[in-house]
Amino acid sequence: MHRFYIDPAQSQAKVLHLSERESHHGLRVLRIRDGERAVALDGAGTEYMCEVQVGSQDTLTLKVLQKNTNPRPPYQVTLLQAIPKGKMMESIVQKATELGVHRIVPLLADRSVVQLQEESAAAKVEKWQATAIEAIKQCGSTWLPQIEMPMTVNAFLSRGERPELPLIATLQPDAQHPRKYFKEFSDDRKRLPSTATVWVGPEGDFTPAEINAIRGSGALPITLGQLILRSETAAFYCLSILNYELQAPGIGGK
Repeated sequence: MHRFYIDPAQSQAKVLHLSERESHHGLRVLRIRDGERAVALDGAGTEYMCEVQVGSQDTLTLKVLQKNTNPRPPYQVTLLQAIPKGKMMESIVQKATELGVHRIVPLLADRSVVQLQEESAAAKVEKWQATAIEAIKQCGSTWLPQIEMPMTVNAFLSRGERPELPLIATLQPDAQHPRKYFKEFSDDRKRLPSTATVWVGPEGDFTPAEINAIRGSGALPITLGQLILRSETAAFYCLSILNYELQAPGIGGK
């Protein structure tokens, strides 16, 4: 069944009017027909089972037949990702969305090749958000991740956020296997963390000064194995580990 995205502000009506972009995709790419069934996702936890109504050659509306509301996952993961060169950030956003990330914070690290001005940064975020929308349509997630404006490491640290389990992927020799920190947390609190962050640096890792600042904020160093991974591979690796550990049954009565 085809999936479409609808802005949450426009999703309260019994008939949903799709955007020009979504209508074009449905009519020209999917070649959807009047009377077919489809799903609309608002990215805020709700999916709508709908019947397609083709209004004209350019507009597509969906008649809501059933509304299903899904609660947020019991944990929220934030990916703090140094922006890689080329189009790799789009791939990271896509896969992070499929892996259920709650928030993505693009980082302008000292060793990042990409350095953005405010205007170009806004355009990048808009494009990344569109990538995330396509990803929830593909995987069926009802929650759209928040993608923030790119910022430096120090700018994020100045917020003083305190996630329950902050991690940093690093090449430093004292980095531990992630399982160690999850076990220590669950042994101590008899439950899984509800908020977690993971820092992923650029090619060549964060600078020593950045690592010291990040670790000084409480982030725990994790190793990703003996091989040196590309930045985007490291992001997928980290998010897969977090998903695996945070969905583990039998901890804290779950």
